[in-house]
Amino acid sequence: MSDILETAIEAPLPLSLLAAQPADALLGLIALHRADTRPGKIDVGVGVFRDDAGRTPVMRAVKAAEALLFETQHSKSYLGAEGDTGYTELLGRTVFGALASSERITGVQTPGGTGALRLGAELLARANSEAVVWIGTPTWPNHGPIFAEAGLATRTHRFFDPASASIDFDAMMTDLGEARPGDILLLHGCCHNPTGAGLTAAQWASIAALCDARGLLPFIDLAYQGLGDGLEEDAATTRMIFDRLPTAILAYSCDKNFGLYRERVGALWVQAASAPITERARANMLSLARSIWSMPPDHGAAVVRVILENSALRAEWEAELDAMRSRINALRAALGAAHPALAPIAGQRGMFAMLPITPEAVVDLRESHGIYMAGNGRINIAGLTRETVPAFVAALAPHL
Repeated sequence: MSDILETAIEAPLPLSLLAAQPADALLGLIALHRADTRPGKIDVGVGVFRDDAGRTPVMRAVKAAEALLFETQHSKSYLGAEGDTGYTELLGRTVFGALASSERITGVQTPGGTGALRLGAELLARANSEAVVWIGTPTWPNHGPIFAEAGLATRTHRFFDPASASIDFDAMMTDLGEARPGDILLLHGCCHNPTGAGLTAAQWASIAALCDARGLLPFIDLAYQGLGDGLEEDAATTRMIFDRLPTAILAYSCDKNFGLYRERVGALWVQAASAPITERARANMLSLARSIWSMPPDHGAAVVRVILENSALRAEWEAELDAMRSRINALRAALGAAHPALAPIAGQRGMFAMLPITPEAVVDLRESHGIYMAGNGRINIAGLTRETVPAFVAALAPHL
C-alpha cells in the first residue's frame, strides 16, 4: 500500500504539464502607470472612454435605468440561455433597422462582445471545422486566439499600411483571392481597432461582391456603434452586408457605447439563407451557449433594454453618446493639426489610432515622459484631453 501511495505522490500532476504563458501586456501597462508618481503622466493605453476629467463615468441614462430596475425588478431568477429577449429585439432594431424584422436573422444575448465572438466561432467550427478565418493585420489582439481556441485555422491578409497610415485595399483584395468557398472573413463594422482607419462605401461594396462571388462568410465585429460618425452611419455597412448576402454573422458589444465595461453585455446575430436554416442555427447557438456559460448575466442587458424601451432615456443616451463621439473627434482634429505626421488621425474614427513610431520610442515615451501606450504604438484617443495634447505631441515629435 505504501508503495502505491509513494508512486502516486511522485507522479506528475496534470497541471504541472501546462505550458507557461506570457504575462498580459495590457495588465502590465496598467500596473506600471499606477505605480508612476509623476504628476503629468498620460495613459493612452487602456481602451476605455474617458471624459475631460480623465474619468470613465457611468452614463446618466444608465444610472436612471438602474434606478428603474431597482424599483420594478422583483426577481433574479434565470432567464434562459438566450438571455433577455427584449434586449436582443430592441438592440437589433438599433443595429439592423428595417432588416431586424427578417425571419432569416436571429440573435441571442452574450457576455460582452468577446462572448459573441467566441459563440460565433464555436458555431462556425461546429458547422465546418475546415473553414479558415481570414483576419486583417493589424487587428484586436484577441481576435486570433478566440477563433484558434474554437479549433478554427486562421490566416492573415494585409489591411493597414503603417508607412502611409492608410488602408492598402488592393493588397487586401489580392490576399483574399486565396480564400476558398466556406472560409470566413472577419470585418470591423466601424471604428477599426487598433488603427481607426475605415473602408469607403465603394470598398465595402467590393468586399460584399467578393464574398458573394467566392462563397465567403462575413463575420462582422461591431463594438463601437455610435462612436464613429453616428448610430445610423456606423451601422450602414453592417446593414449593407446583411442585405446583399444570404449568410452573415454579427458580434456586438455594448461595453463602449453604453459604458457598461464591467457588466459584459453583447449579442450574436446570425443570418441564414432561409428561415428554417436560421432556426437550426439558433438551436445550435443556444446549445453551445448552454455548455459555455449556461445563461448570460442579466443586469447590463436589462439596463440596455430599459433605456431602449423608454423614449426619454433613449434620447438621453443618444445625447450622451453624441457628446462622447464629439469629444473623440475633436481630439482627433487637434492631434491631426498639431503635427504633419499625425494628420491622418483627423480623418479616422473611433477610440484608437496607430502612431508611426518604433517600439523603442514607446519605451522612451514611457520612461522619459510618463506616457503609457501599447508596444505597437496604438493609442486610445480618449485618454487625452485638450490640455494634454500639446505636451503629448511635444514628447512624441522627436520620434515622428
